[in-house]
Amino acid sequence: MAITNRVGGDKERVAMPDPKSIRRLSPELATKAQKELGEVPDRIEEDIETLRTWISKQPHLTARQDSQFLVAFLRGCKYSLEKTKLKLDNFYAMRGAVPELYKNRFVGEKQLGILETGCLLRLPQPLQPDGPRIHISRYGLYDSKKYSIAEVVQVSTMMGEIQIREDDNAMISGFVEIIDMKGVGAGHIFQFDAVLVKKLAVLGDKALPYRPKGFHFVNAPASAETMMSIAKSLMSEKIRKRFHIHSKLESLYKYVPKECLPAEYGGSNGTIQDVVTTWREKLFSYQKFFEEEVSYGTNEKLRRGEAINAESLFGIDGSFRKLDID
Repeated sequence: MAITNRVGGDKERVAMPDPKSIRRLSPELATKAQKELGEVPDRIEEDIETLRTWISKQPHLTARQDSQFLVAFLRGCKYSLEKTKLKLDNFYAMRGAVPELYKNRFVGEKQLGILETGCLLRLPQPLQPDGPRIHISRYGLYDSKKYSIAEVVQVSTMMGEIQIREDDNAMISGFVEIIDMKGVGAGHIFQFDAVLVKKLAVLGDKALPYRPKGFHFVNAPASAETMMSIAKSLMSEKIRKRFHIHSKLESLYKYVPKECLPAEYGGSNGTIQDVVTTWREKLFSYQKFFEEEVSYGTNEKLRRGEAINAESLFGIDGSFRKLDID
């Protein structure tokens, strides 16, 4: 199996790497992957081939099988093959179960326009060299008359899929999410959808290979308190403990030091405009990739056993058990 060094985003359409290559980890991340995830470098190729063999025997499942993609799921499941199989299966089954996020998921003017508002940021430097990626979501910045919250979240899922392929920190160490509520108005609050929040909780728990390490709300107006309380109530106790509401940025610095934030927040982790420009170019470079994604998924009619759909995942009335995430 070939190992390649990590390369940055390309302004042109991204060239997919050798399907059997895996990007070389930094020394810090390699150590963490071995200690915390149980990664055994000499066994990775064998585990990936086991997954490919399993995928080939699932009549209902059409999945990507490149090594970088599959190793992300192995890492996200701490190298439990059975958990990895289940998460991969759910990753593709979700496309039929949550159509509001996956239908018409292409790189177009709408998706690029949402990104250009600066409402979804993935900062260039992680919390530490072997630490989680830092996300900042600023939902008050998108025009609620022009875009829906589901469309914004759809772009976030697209960014997440790029991270699966490019962001070793996020795959090994997870992410820290800062939700800056500045500018959130009545139009945004009116769009708040508890059922969508539930679906996102299932998606994060059952289908995605990276884990949240903390959710930090800042600049929250009083009018948003009910919305945050509902969202928090839908999570498991473990995740609720990772919800933090900060009345001042100073209390955030205990979890995310000031220098780890963008210049606009007083830090030195890039500028917001640079982050937006980088990710606009990156998303555009994946245009062909997302066009190809429509050919992957599950055909539940061919699944052996119970079908995975909105009813089985969320219940007839949209309710389901509270979720837990490692």
